[in-house]
Amino acid sequence: MTILAFGDSLTQGYGLAQNDGFVPQLERWLQVQGASVRVLNGGVSGDTSAGGAARIDWSLTGDVDAVIVSLGGNDMLRGLPVAAARANLDTILEKVRARNLPVLLVGMRAPGNFGAEYKAEFDAIYSDLAASYDVALFESFLQGLEDTGDRATALREYMQEDALHPNAAGVALVVDRMGPDVLILIEGLD
Repeated sequence: MTILAFGDSLTQGYGLAQNDGFVPQLERWLQVQGASVRVLNGGVSGDTSAGGAARIDWSLTGDVDAVIVSLGGNDMLRGLPVAAARANLDTILEKVRARNLPVLLVGMRAPGNFGAEYKAEFDAIYSDLAASYDVALFESFLQGLEDTGDRATALREYMQEDALHPNAAGVALVVDRMGPDVLILIEGLD
């Protein structure tokens, strides 16, 4: 079975050795759990939801059985309009639905630097779209790091120097937390 991990630099594995990124770590984690699976790296560093909407058609090759959609972080970091990010993610989900593929939509949480209203509107995109498309939602790509409960320690021990991308150990926490949801996504596809 083949899963397309469709996203940005967090998916692509920015700043990490090839085997330490999200996709290879997720694939190994799933295989250890007994899943016969290949995870395709559909991550593009710097990509926004608009870039994802532009490339989703050719990313959905005939061998893709399920999709993890994890975009919007760069929209949020740049303060791009929430309505545009929502529309682009809607386009991506519509195209995946047209192929009748199961989806795990992975959210991002906006910081407060663009104001409370922007944060609330941005954070709501993912739950709203998951409900609208009746797809599984994993609330935050970085949930495994957020679960440590200590932001200073997480930044020091699990993030690269840019404080935006997890290091290899941080990716392992991300995968450990998200992996069970990916297993649920692919149940019954064998």
